[in-house]
Amino acid sequence: MKFGGLQKLTLLDYPEHVACTIFTYGCNFRCPFCHNNSLVTVNFSNLELSDEDEVLRFLNKRKSMLEGVCITGGEPLLQVGIVEFITKVKQLGYKVKLDTNGAFPEKLKEIVQTGLVDYIAMDVKNSQEEYNKTAGCVVDMNAICQSVEFLKRGAVDYEFRTTVTGTFHNEHSIEMTAKWLSGAKRWYLQQFVASSDLIDSTVTGCDEQTLKKYQGIAQKYVENTHIRGI
Repeated sequence: MKFGGLQKLTLLDYPEHVACTIFTYGCNFRCPFCHNNSLVTVNFSNLELSDEDEVLRFLNKRKSMLEGVCITGGEPLLQVGIVEFITKVKQLGYKVKLDTNGAFPEKLKEIVQTGLVDYIAMDVKNSQEEYNKTAGCVVDMNAICQSVEFLKRGAVDYEFRTTVTGTFHNEHSIEMTAKWLSGAKRWYLQQFVASSDLIDSTVTGCDEQTLKKYQGIAQKYVENTHIRGI
């Protein structure tokens, strides 16, 4: 496991649970609006990596205070040892939330079907037609669609979420995404917020009024669509 950081307490990242957030290095996408550039475009040869035993010792000490562990990135499912690590976290008695871009459906299914995760948050970048541009690379859409359909079947509690920008999203792309996700349990439209660690600093956001308009469009297909970040 290549750990990029540890947020020792979060009341936001895991719905209805007091948790910590573990960041992993590396991602197969290059989303221009990604605010974790230092985790995504990292040169591992120049990196001092956190020790897995150290992370597990922290979790063991905090068992009486924390309920859940959020594992995010980067893309956690790139990690060779992710299954073994989550197994150890579960053995400590924690609930586990996993953030993923959905590019590894077989590994996602394995983790869910073996009961290693309690909640999945999958980033859905845009409509299928706009996916490559929004992800900043050529994406295997068959893999993404497999992950979407697997989660929609309800084997684990989940959410889809889309970071909404002014650069890559519009009414048409939101509607096409909503049709694709039709019938999903919940979908969050997240307001893009610029930071100093962006992959592309020219990406623009959109205002609250536009987000609410998009929410109205989305709710025709995914009734439980919410706005996050305003």
